[in-house]
Amino acid sequence: MLLDPLANALNKINTFDRLGRKVVHLRPISNLLENVLATLQKSGYVGEFERIEDAQGGQFKVQLLGRINKCAVIKPRRPAKVSEFDRFEKQYLPAVNFGILVLSTPNGVMTQRDAVDQHVGGRLLAYVY
Repeated sequence: MLLDPLANALNKINTFDRLGRKVVHLRPISNLLENVLATLQKSGYVGEFERIEDAQGGQFKVQLLGRINKCAVIKPRRPAKVSEFDRFEKQYLPAVNFGILVLSTPNGVMTQRDAVDQHVGGRLLAYVY
């Protein structure tokens, strides 16, 4: 049952990465999922990904690099100010500067480090380490 497509996609990425698979196909697709995948790719957690349009609404084909220990969504999607990022890092990540928080900001989807550089807050979407 599909209640949260982003949660299902990250769970599938986590499972396939633990199994040692090199490729995962994610369905259904959304712009939010595409932006989160681009953020994970920029941070070095996943390799190349491509959007494949088909009769069933499309899918993403994602290359896995084997660098993910855990990835999950943050529910409920909490608002976070720049001054609160340290608290959320302590809550969701195992150590300082080990992993990333993925945020949805007015400037787009980005990591907490990019949000601190741009001095912008947003909503917490996921964490990866």
